[in-house]
Amino acid sequence: MKKPGIIIVDDHKLFRSGLKYILEESNQYQVLGEASNGQEFLDLLNHHTPDIVILDINMPVMNGIEAAKNALARFPSLSILILSMYNETDYYSTLLEIGVKGFVLKDADNEEFFNALQKVLHGGTYFSQELLLNIIRNESKTTPVNLSKREKEVLELLSRGHSNQEISALLHISQRTVERHRTMLLEKTGSRNSVSLIVFALKNKLIQ
Repeated sequence: MKKPGIIIVDDHKLFRSGLKYILEESNQYQVLGEASNGQEFLDLLNHHTPDIVILDINMPVMNGIEAAKNALARFPSLSILILSMYNETDYYSTLLEIGVKGFVLKDADNEEFFNALQKVLHGGTYFSQELLLNIIRNESKTTPVNLSKREKEVLELLSRGHSNQEISALLHISQRTVERHRTMLLEKTGSRNSVSLIVFALKNKLIQ
């Protein structure tokens, strides 16, 4: 069975080497390429089609925000997992709007890192709990919204990182119905994607 292909984008060679080592040592993934800045990453996309991109934020030449924006404009379905530091919370709202699939801290342990990879690879989302709390603290304004019982159930499962297919199986409804509820949730909350939807839901106490 073909292993998921990954591109690692970080300006620290030692960090990239360590990440590549644990990915290949797991025998579950293949590293298609490495880049030390956003422009190198965009150039790699001319030659490789990764299943997921592991992307740093602060880099020379072109940072992770601009790189993600350019990459997702070219390949809207591209899965990007942001590797982040605690002090980079100012960038998260922008990255949420762009459409990245998840955030994980650079000091996360291997178990959390691989869990994040699996969630994103299977169509779900992943957020470090510490980062989510920081985002919510920085956005104090709340917006009232009324959700149906089924919409709340779908929202709760989305918040746990489940894909539409998994939600379909758990709730015994079709994937088309799941997508319809997700679309309605996005409209009611004014969210652009599942990630920003979950941040909205946490901020407004729609989920715990």
